[in-house]
Formats: sequence, structure tokens, C-alpha cells
Amino acid sequence: MNVELTRFRVKEGQTAVVDEWLVFLNDNMKDVLVTLEGERMYVETIFREVLDGSEYLYWYSIQGEGGQDVETSTHWIDEKHMAYWKECIDPSFPGVDLNPAVVMNPASVAESMK
Repeated sequence: MNVELTRFRVKEGQTAVVDEWLVFLNDNMKDVLVTLEGERMYVETIFREVLDGSEYLYWYSIQGEGGQDVETSTHWIDEKHMAYWKECIDPSFPGVDLNPAVVMNPASVAESMK
């Protein structure tokens, strides 16, 4: 099981497109959830923050081993998601992984993620 939290900087001037992206994901959640199955993604959450004048998106996820990468998916929802990514995420600012210090899952939850 992989537990991750990664911060990505949004390109300057893309706030309105990020708004559109997040609405798109929420409005198409049924299809989003279908793609998560193939990725063996148990939990995926996007957080948003403005810090010192820059906007950031944070991805928190809990994922099982051996899932499909979103980058290689041909599902229409993933293709649209990656198009938003390319339009909004600043490639000159590498993603910053935060290291988990403690992972707390009840045994019943951890067992269901195998």
C-alpha cells in the first residue's frame, strides 16, 4: 500500500482553469471512480492552497500495488484530466512529496485494501 501526499504548483493565471478542472472532476465522479478501480486507488483527494501568492494543489492518495498509471489510461475521463494537468500544473516546479510519519488504518480497513 502506498500512502502519498504531493504538492504541485499551479501555473500563474490558471486559477479559473483549475476551478473548471475541479468542477469537471466533481461533475463526472461516477466515471472518475471507475478509473480509480483500475489504478487500485483506494483514496484520492485533491486539496488546494494559496501560499505566498502562489497557488498549489495537493494530491493525497492511498493506492495498492500494481495499479494502472493514469498517464497510460485511454479512458476519456483520464485523458481530459491529464489535459487539465498539462494546462494547469507548472512543470518548472517539481512536485514535492511529503513523507508520512504515521499511517493509521484500522485492521478492517487495511484488510479490505489487499
